[in-house]
Amino acid sequence: MRPPADPAADRLLTAPVFVMSPVRSGSTLLRAMLNAHPALHAPHELHVRRLTVGFGTALAEKAMAELGHNQADLEHLLWDRVLHRELVRSGKRHIVDKTPANAFAYKRIAACWPDARFVFLLRHPASIATSWFEAGAGRRTHEEAAADALRYMKAVQRARAALPGPTVRYEDLTADPEKETRALCAFLDLPWEPAMLAYGSPDVVVKGLGDWKDKIRSGSVQPGRDLPRPEDVPEILRPMCETWGYLPGTAASA
Repeated sequence: MRPPADPAADRLLTAPVFVMSPVRSGSTLLRAMLNAHPALHAPHELHVRRLTVGFGTALAEKAMAELGHNQADLEHLLWDRVLHRELVRSGKRHIVDKTPANAFAYKRIAACWPDARFVFLLRHPASIATSWFEAGAGRRTHEEAAADALRYMKAVQRARAALPGPTVRYEDLTADPEKETRALCAFLDLPWEPAMLAYGSPDVVVKGLGDWKDKIRSGSVQPGRDLPRPEDVPEILRPMCETWGYLPGTAASA
C-alpha cells in the first residue's frame, strides 16, 4: 500500500470527498443533501475498497512488477477508475463517497488519493446503537448492536485522529441544516445552495446501500430523535460518549 508513483498518470479523480461515519449516523441524509449541490455527486454507498484484482499467474505478476505495480497499486487504479466513471456520468465536478466501512480502510484511502478530503459525521453513540438494533430486524440483540456499532465508532475515531477535516454532528445537522451545510460548502470551497435543505427524493433508496426508510424518503430534513438520558447509555458506550462529548461534563475531542 503506497501513494501513486505518478499521480498525474495514475489518478483520474481530483480531490474526492469521503464522509467517515459509523453506521446509522445520518450519512444517507448528509449524502442526499450534498448530492443536491450542482457540483457534488454523492451516490449510494459504493464499497470500492472491497474491489480486488488478481494476477492469475506468476508471469502476470512479474509483468506488472516490471511496470512498477503491485497488487495494491492495481486495486487503487481500479478504485479510481470506478469512481471517476461514476463522476463523469453524473456531469458534476466532485464525487462524495459515504460508505461507513471506509473508516476501516482510511489509511488505504488516504494513500490511494493523497489529495482526498475528509468529513467526519458523528452521532450520539447510544442513538447509533438503538438505530442499528432497529435496522437489524431481529438479527441482533441490543447488546450485540451496541458492540457492533462501537467497532465503527472506534474506526471513525482513529480516522479523525489521523486525518484532517471538519466534524459534523447529526444532531446539529438536523437542528440547523443551513448552518452545517454552509460550513461544509466553505470547507469544500463551494458556494452554498438552498437546494441542499430540500434535497428531494434520493435517486437510490435501497436496503444495504444506505438508509431506505420514510425519513430519508421525505426529501427534506426531519428532526432527530431525542437524545438518550445519561443513565440510559449502555456501559460499553460510555467511553465513546465521553470522547465525543455526549455526556454531561465531558468535552469532545479534536
